[in-house]
Amino acid sequence: MLEDARFGGIDVSPWGKFDRGLLAVYPLLFHLLDVAAVAGEVWDRVLTAGQRRLIADGMGVPLGEARCLVMFVAGLHDLGKLAQFQQREAHPWARVSLALRADTAGWQRTPHERASMHSALQLLKEAGYNTDASDSPGVRVAQILGGHHGRFLQLDLDGAAKASRVNLALGGPKWQDLRRRYFALLRHLTGALPVPLRLSVPASVLMTGVGVIADRLASQRHYWLAKAQAPAFGAAEHWAQAVKDAPQLVDGSGLARVELPQMPFAGVHRGVDAPNDLQSSLIRQLPPAVEVKGPGIVVVTDTTGAGKTVTALEAARILNAAAGTAGVAWLLPTTATADAAYEVLEAYVAAHRPERAPVTLVYSHSWLNTAYSDHQVAAHEPSTTDEFWDDEEEAGIEGAERPQERVTVPDGWLRGWDRALLAQFTVATHDQALMAALPVRFSALRLLALSGRTVIVDEAHSMSPFMQQLLNRLLRWLGAMGCPVVILSATMPARLSNELVHNYLAGSGRPRSSLAGLNAAPSYPGWVFAAAADASLTRMDPDACAAHAARHRRQAAIRLYPVRHLSHTDPDGTPERESRLDRIAAEIAPVVTGGGCAAVVCATVADAQATYQHLRDTLAWPAGPDGDLALLHARLPGHQRESLTRLVRERLGPTGKRPERLVVVTTSLLDMSLNIDVDVMVSDLASLERLLQRLGRLWRFENLWGPDSGRRPAWVRQLKRPRLSVLQPTDHGGRILIPAAWRTIEAAFLTHATATYLSRQPELTLSLTLPDNIQHLVETVHGDATELARTTPALEQRHTAYTSRRRAEEHLSALHLIPTPRHTASLADLHRQRLHAREAATRLGALPRRLLPVYRMPDGTLTLDRGGTQQLHLDHVPTTRQARRILEHTLPVPAAWVAERRREHHAPAAWSTHALLADLVLLPQDSDTSAAARFGRHALHLDPELGLVAHHDR
Repeated sequence: MLEDARFGGIDVSPWGKFDRGLLAVYPLLFHLLDVAAVAGEVWDRVLTAGQRRLIADGMGVPLGEARCLVMFVAGLHDLGKLAQFQQREAHPWARVSLALRADTAGWQRTPHERASMHSALQLLKEAGYNTDASDSPGVRVAQILGGHHGRFLQLDLDGAAKASRVNLALGGPKWQDLRRRYFALLRHLTGALPVPLRLSVPASVLMTGVGVIADRLASQRHYWLAKAQAPAFGAAEHWAQAVKDAPQLVDGSGLARVELPQMPFAGVHRGVDAPNDLQSSLIRQLPPAVEVKGPGIVVVTDTTGAGKTVTALEAARILNAAAGTAGVAWLLPTTATADAAYEVLEAYVAAHRPERAPVTLVYSHSWLNTAYSDHQVAAHEPSTTDEFWDDEEEAGIEGAERPQERVTVPDGWLRGWDRALLAQFTVATHDQALMAALPVRFSALRLLALSGRTVIVDEAHSMSPFMQQLLNRLLRWLGAMGCPVVILSATMPARLSNELVHNYLAGSGRPRSSLAGLNAAPSYPGWVFAAAADASLTRMDPDACAAHAARHRRQAAIRLYPVRHLSHTDPDGTPERESRLDRIAAEIAPVVTGGGCAAVVCATVADAQATYQHLRDTLAWPAGPDGDLALLHARLPGHQRESLTRLVRERLGPTGKRPERLVVVTTSLLDMSLNIDVDVMVSDLASLERLLQRLGRLWRFENLWGPDSGRRPAWVRQLKRPRLSVLQPTDHGGRILIPAAWRTIEAAFLTHATATYLSRQPELTLSLTLPDNIQHLVETVHGDATELARTTPALEQRHTAYTSRRRAEEHLSALHLIPTPRHTASLADLHRQRLHAREAATRLGALPRRLLPVYRMPDGTLTLDRGGTQQLHLDHVPTTRQARRILEHTLPVPAAWVAERRREHHAPAAWSTHALLADLVLLPQDSDTSAAARFGRHALHLDPELGLVAHHDR
């Protein structure tokens, strides 16, 4: 091995990287050494103490030996390129030594990741690794090599992986000897001489992730090309230089962990001077609990606007210190809530004044958020869903330098769509994390990314049964990896709290039988901590709970109004009834005359558009983003929707300049996690859980501002309590009649049960005390609703159907779940199903298509605006700036609406190589008319004020 490490000691002619433009060839051995060296740096500066400990314990070796073994395994990833792979390119193949080129008889074309797995298995066995069974350490190391392209492969010990078959397929004796010498040299230089007696599944997954990161960093063209043009004289010299270069490479990626300094509470939480009673109790009680018990899961339930975000960040700080983790992954249900959370987390991190601490925003269309302005919407980015990684693809992105004034702006490498989740501080949608529980490519990378910090699951109640099943499986894995978790909700049934905690504890090794009687639901408001070590519970001090509830106690009401929906026409001869639009106008009338801020929350986009038009025409108000009346929904072009959402948050936020008068007509976009306050709110009928969320935006800052703040108009100050007006669509006989367009929004039982419960109240008005009554109301409809369901035979029938549907969703969700670590024998079990990310569903329902409205000018050119100032270039791949501008004008539509598209609706052929543009559907419109474009029976038109207007033939 010493001789092989010297100049001329070993054949380095086989290639690992090749640049066709410069005809630059990079030796395979040097690439293997690069990756091993970078893996050591990833171990030191990217992995957290908890992750390092998990890997070392999973192999049963000390930390120092575990580091060497991780480097060794990462370096072996491309050993299978010493095979027929070498003939893929003529130029570098011609440079391979004559002796090797003459020894190719009988070799077969084999994917190099599978060749790496098969060839390494025999070499590991010779080195003393046990390879007898699927869970043997030698077999799992081989599968780690096979999984470095994102999917673990099945290893047939008695078939394709037999030494005799492998040697026949991968070249003659000289190739076999060179693989053995490369293996030995890597082992010698990395110091990986110990042989582990075991290798756990969580450790294997993390080691795979480390190898993927190291490979991607070392595969960046700017890194290896310079080395290829001035190669080292031998392996030892190259190794020494690779070890020296690795720290700078990791620094440039933005992956290196930072330690935020201790700061005063008021200094890091914007607009909060001191912790409230709930936060104080957590800051006082949680540290001693985690110091003794170690990491675990915290569940926080509190009324909307009472400070759950600050509570979660404080819990994360405490849990990270105990678990050896660092950072936050904050998961939210929608892109709008993620946008708002990103600004909060960025401000929190920046307040600690770190030298460098990137904060990333991760969802498929995060480029719409101007606060997270993406400098690199690059055409060669492989995918938004981690689905592709090619050896010849460069991992780095050349481009503009980051703004130096913001230390939280991610650099180019972290902006890769499948890499942003690796940042130490991340805001993402639920879907991004739930993908880690599905058998998609690079799921190991997602698990590595999540396990290194505290995971905050916000608005956990908003998940459907389908998504809850995915979350349960993810919690099993996070528990097994020692990852602390914080669950937040304002309206979560006790059943769901217990289910989430039990799954986390089961993943951490607690027997399910011992958890059967464990009630882990917190008081309301309150928090509970369940320790992973022994499932012991630490609850919020009752006195603090009572004090917190008293401080936030207020009276509120929900008033039910039976109305006639526009989609229903009463029979002739029946008395005229109040219509939905008339009631909305009556509720908003005081705002017209006396000022104030109001929100009208509609069930569908079509309802929102009709409501906006009615108010605009009857009230004669200035409309649009700068007027007193605004329309905000999902089917506005991205740049317009993002701008409007930001404007609403600023105007109606706790410190914004509150307008004298503003009415926002919207859909469910403003339901969750948006920190806004309105004086008046009208809502279409929805489940009680949603209504309580919306009620949380009524007079939200009353305790913060005080009754004499002058921020509310005089007529509002005279009211005794805020009141949410709920519009119940009924027929002429007073029976609830849900419009057809509403029936896919929520389960029919939840809507009918809510209407039934509210209709039983005196004068159709539910008087409630917040936060005291919230948990009872949630349990009545969303917990065990059996008693309420017995109100009428029809409601009981709907409850039966709802329960069956829930079970069906859970069963459907379970079909694609990866097994738990405990039930994983072969790593290939994690990818037993070949599920493509395009087909991987994290929620039920058809995936939407992205629609790009364009305007046809008289000369035939297409533009993004009706005025013709933003021309589209269809004959070449757009530049980064052009691609971003195009994407900002897109909007989501149901796939069925654009299923019958013609040639004119297809994206230009030149865009087919761009991952984000290739699947766009064009909506061509004449610039001088308002005619709709036809997609079969669907007619679509983009109105500059209303957004996308859709008409459907029956």
